[in-house]
Amino acid sequence: MIQIGKTLISEAIINNEFACNLSACKGECCVAGDSGAPLDPEELTILETIYPKVKPFLRPEGIAAIEAQGTHIMSDFEEPETPLVEGKECAYVNFTENGTALCGIETAYRAGEIDFKKPVSCELYPIRVQKLTELHAVNYDRWDICSDACTLGKSLEMPVYKFTKNALIRKFGEEWYAELEQAVEEINT
Repeated sequence: MIQIGKTLISEAIINNEFACNLSACKGECCVAGDSGAPLDPEELTILETIYPKVKPFLRPEGIAAIEAQGTHIMSDFEEPETPLVEGKECAYVNFTENGTALCGIETAYRAGEIDFKKPVSCELYPIRVQKLTELHAVNYDRWDICSDACTLGKSLEMPVYKFTKNALIRKFGEEWYAELEQAVEEINT
């Protein structure tokens, strides 16, 4: 483990390779699982505010789920997350003609309708951040549906922390990321 400020970072994000391979997995991480994407507290108001502009980029099933459950829900552990459609895919998911799951929030962002890309937990994936008592644990979440991403990451020699660089900076800041790079350099020498 590496400690930077109030974060404990698993060396698995340094020692494993990853690069999303959307053409292979078709966005299965937005569909599989039994809960929505984790949300930071400040994202709750953002989702409520941007929902009217995101709504045109969503499927009717997603709209119905959001309007019935809200722009976010609370998990069994009282943590905020995105709502699901009938306990399955994220309510913010849309599908292409070939069945690839895309984030409706990110689609609205790319269309210039909003200035919020998507929840930071989604952009961070396969990294998951867990709040401990005083610290945040930064871990690599291994999931078999991402095996193609691991293969692609290996061929590109793309460590998890580099693949998620922009999201890590978004979450923890540029200074934090520079400290992580320095720690990685020290480990590799």
